[in-house]
This record gives sequence, structure tokens and C-alpha cells, in this order.
Amino acid sequence: MTILYWVLIAVMILGVIGAVVPGVPGSSLILGSIIVWAIVQGFGTVGWALGVAIVVLLLSVCIDLLATYFGAKQGGASKWGQIGAIVGFLLGFLGLLPALPIGGPLLGILLGPLLGAIIGEYLYRKDLTIAVKAGIAVVVSSVIGNFIQGILALAVVIFFVATTWPPPGLGL
Repeated sequence: MTILYWVLIAVMILGVIGAVVPGVPGSSLILGSIIVWAIVQGFGTVGWALGVAIVVLLLSVCIDLLATYFGAKQGGASKWGQIGAIVGFLLGFLGLLPALPIGGPLLGILLGPLLGAIIGEYLYRKDLTIAVKAGIAVVVSSVIGNFIQGILALAVVIFFVATTWPPPGLGL
């Protein structure tokens, strides 16, 4: 059991990293690990941690949407810029942008929304300055949103460890 506990903690740490890095699963890895531990140890042992993880997973989705929305709004992006950012994100995520020698898909996930917002905004307003400002605002807000998600994910892992410590078989 102790080995499983530490493996699940390692997966949760990957989830914290994933909450910050675009395109890598984050909170869902943490939630999945807690569910595995609940199945093995019983749901009564992780009830609070499971509830907190579910709330944080839902908050993470909201933070993603709100960060992009407010960033685009703050940067003066129209619906065209916002749609461009979403299309750019999908293209970058799926790797449809030209292959990049350094960074690959991760860089595509950051460049896609930036270029998408710029292109969408430029098509709508025909002003490159406004388009670039909107594109940068979308990317900056996305990075800030990911940072907040990382903090929340780390809090869930700490809460899980605090409520399940010591793991069975550790003998403390």
C-alpha cells in the first residue's frame, strides 16, 4: 500500500505541473489519483479530499474560461479575436501549426492562441496594433490562469496528504 500511495503522490505532482503547463492534464490527474486511493482504501478515508478535488477541478475549468474572457476583454479583443484565439489554441494543440524545431506542441499551444487572436482581430478591425495588443492579452491572461490553477492543484495535493497521512504500512 505504501508504494501505491507514493506512486499516486507522484502522479498528483505531475498533475500540479499539468495544471500550469498548457496541454498537459492537471487537476484530472489529481482527481483520478484520489479516486484510485478511495477505491483501494475506501471512500470514507478520502471523502473531504475527494470533494475538494472535484471543486478544484470545476474551478479550474471556470478559471480557464474566465481568464481568457477577461484577458481578451482587457486587451480590447472582439468576438473575432476571441474566436481566433480558440481556433489558434486548437490548431496549436493538435500540432497543425508548422513543426517547430524547439518546443513543438507546447510552443504551439502558446503561439496558436496568440496568432489566432491577432489574425481574428485583424480580420475584424484591420488594425495591426489593436490586433497584437488583443493577442498578447489573451496569452498573458492564459498564463495567469494557469498559474492560479497550479496553486489550486498544489493545495489539493497538500490537503490530500494532510488528510491521509500517514499512509498504511509506514508505521508512524
